[in-house]
Amino acid sequence: MTFENHLPASPLDQYIESIFHFKDFMPDHSIERVVPTGHLFIIFELDGFPRNTFDNGSLQPNATFTKVWVSGMHRHYISISAHQKSEMFVIQFKATGAYPFLQLPINELTEKILPAEEIFGKDILKLREGLLIKNNSLEKFQLAENWLREKYDEQKKPPAYLLKTIRQLQQAPVGNFEKIVNNYPHSQKHLIDQFKKHVGLTPKYYQRILRFNEILQKIKQEEKISWAQTAYQCGYSDQSHFIKEFKHFSGFNPQEFLHQPFEKEETNFFPLDRQG
Repeated sequence: MTFENHLPASPLDQYIESIFHFKDFMPDHSIERVVPTGHLFIIFELDGFPRNTFDNGSLQPNATFTKVWVSGMHRHYISISAHQKSEMFVIQFKATGAYPFLQLPINELTEKILPAEEIFGKDILKLREGLLIKNNSLEKFQLAENWLREKYDEQKKPPAYLLKTIRQLQQAPVGNFEKIVNNYPHSQKHLIDQFKKHVGLTPKYYQRILRFNEILQKIKQEEKISWAQTAYQCGYSDQSHFIKEFKHFSGFNPQEFLHQPFEKEETNFFPLDRQG
């Protein structure tokens, strides 16, 4: 499989977490669970395979997506299809990065996956056509950067005080949440409104997703996990609260998760029907 990751140049690097392209992916499963990461994505299929989402309980298909679509902020895990010899191109926005490009309040896309032309019109399909004919990943990245620069509206960039609050939530211990939001220079309603507009979630919910992903990183890095210690370190009130949150975001209870045949590299995508 070919996998190339690209970090765009300034000023796009302030808004884009990553642009990546993979080709000839040969998964050993057909359905995978995707857990929330606190990012919005524009996703291009370059292989002609329709993608399905599935009901999380029954795993029956409930929607189909082709060509290019936008996946907004998600509060819960979702189930999606995986395909042999697949090729995809993905733009991953930072937490506050999407609004200057989509130019609509990000909470309008929360818990939604939409055909991208509903937001960008036919222009996004022309970009996909261009990506298809480029010879290599680097050319695809350059084309995508040019398109993003055309879409960028500097007047819609997030205010500095909001970015400061986001950085503090990302870097500070969970116990500092109240202090951080109380130091916001405007009202709490203003903070929530700004988060919904630029992030798509409330500050508290965004922090919950950050905390859950911190746990996934601990699982990836450590050989043995003490759930009681992990719950304490991550600021959960008790172990039952921790288990409830873990299941909410992943669909697994923690002990069940550890017994799944997941690879250490699988931090946000987890196969549900792996063979062999």
